[in-house]
Amino acid sequence: MKRSFFVTVFLRLTLAMAFVAGTRALLPQKDWYITVLAVIGWAALAAVWTTYSVRQAISPLERAAGAIADRPDEVAEGTLAQADGGDFAPGYRDFERLSKALAGAAAQVDQSLEQSKESRRELEALLDSMQDAVIAVDAAGRIQWSNQRMQRLMPGASSSRGTLGSGSVRVGHSLVQTIRDPEVLACVRSALDSRTVCERKSTTLLPGKTFEINASPMPGGGAVAVLHDVTRIEQVERTQRDFVANVSHELRTPLTSITGYVETLLDHEESLTPVAREFLSTILKNATRMNRLTEDLLVMARIESTEQKLHPGPIPADSLVREAIEAMSGLVQDSDANLEIGEVTSRQVYADHDAVMQVLSNLIENGIKYGRTRSSEFARVVVSASEISEPYEMVEFRVRDFGQGIAFEHLGRIFERFYRVDKARSRESGGTGLGLAIARHMVEAQGGTIRAESELHRGSTFIFCLPVAQYPVTN
Repeated sequence: MKRSFFVTVFLRLTLAMAFVAGTRALLPQKDWYITVLAVIGWAALAAVWTTYSVRQAISPLERAAGAIADRPDEVAEGTLAQADGGDFAPGYRDFERLSKALAGAAAQVDQSLEQSKESRRELEALLDSMQDAVIAVDAAGRIQWSNQRMQRLMPGASSSRGTLGSGSVRVGHSLVQTIRDPEVLACVRSALDSRTVCERKSTTLLPGKTFEINASPMPGGGAVAVLHDVTRIEQVERTQRDFVANVSHELRTPLTSITGYVETLLDHEESLTPVAREFLSTILKNATRMNRLTEDLLVMARIESTEQKLHPGPIPADSLVREAIEAMSGLVQDSDANLEIGEVTSRQVYADHDAVMQVLSNLIENGIKYGRTRSSEFARVVVSASEISEPYEMVEFRVRDFGQGIAFEHLGRIFERFYRVDKARSRESGGTGLGLAIARHMVEAQGGTIRAESELHRGSTFIFCLPVAQYPVTN
């Protein structure tokens, strides 16, 4: 029959009390100190005996607990075997439940470790299958992991994994010792220091290659960087831009000739029949539209290829608005439009004068073309400029019309090239579909933002923001 630990201790205490009582009865009353010494001695002996017994009983559990992290599967099997075999002393059978609980915990740890290893292998296989190079560093900038693409990317790399320490990208080495490119190092350092996502482009990591770098902080510290090879994409885009620019340039000469000859023929109205005059007017209209399209394509090609150099400086916002209104006065008279100046500020913006004028001109022209309602003969356009402080100090330019407006589903795409909300109306008005795209590129190239707000049958408002000049210039 099994005895519990508490029953064993109770029996020992009873035996000790009986021994003390017997000793006190045999000794004289005056020899009480001998009784005290006997009690102390017996208590010390009982304590040593109990300590030794408990120590012997839990020593297997201590050894199992110490080895559970190294050999959880062996610990589980050994502990269960000990519990079932009855190796515990008869007075310490209560430890059997602790032994079984420890065996269960060991089995769970073993299962968790296997799952963790399997998840790590799956993650490594997933990252190795990527076409992008991936590398992770700790908070001190030391390499923690890299995929095979990163290994093959670096000069002198072998097919072995960096985690094995045999490739050119080695775990524990500083990132600056492996990658010398300043853009990559600056992007990773920014992610480590500011704990924000950093995006940059590098053209010096490998000769003839262009990489987009995206570095993100990791929750536990450190950062992970992804290098995406965009060389092929940029080559295709460059070829496309060159093709568009060359074709547009070649079309300018014949279109100019056609326009000139048609205008010359139209000057001799007395010798033209009404039918001939109608045909020549149609030719002139379409040639003019083609001329505008080629001009816009050339401007777009220059902007996207960064060939157009901007020269920003401090310019008062109110002077930009008034100058744009004055420049569009001819179009206003020809189109029977009302062009008004709303609230303006004299705060200076840091921008390129010609670029801002082109943006305002494109938006005003767009408002004049599409700002006329069916019930009104005139298009009304209001241009304004005001200061804003969110997300930081900027000047907000607004060009508002009171036309039919733009449906919500089109607002996200109207700044794309050649996108038209109403294709039939755009062709009738001579639009090229590039005005808003040019405006967006011009604004973003100067560190600004542009967007549109609209409500059907209530008009549209095009809004672009430019940074203010930090050091205003006074006349």
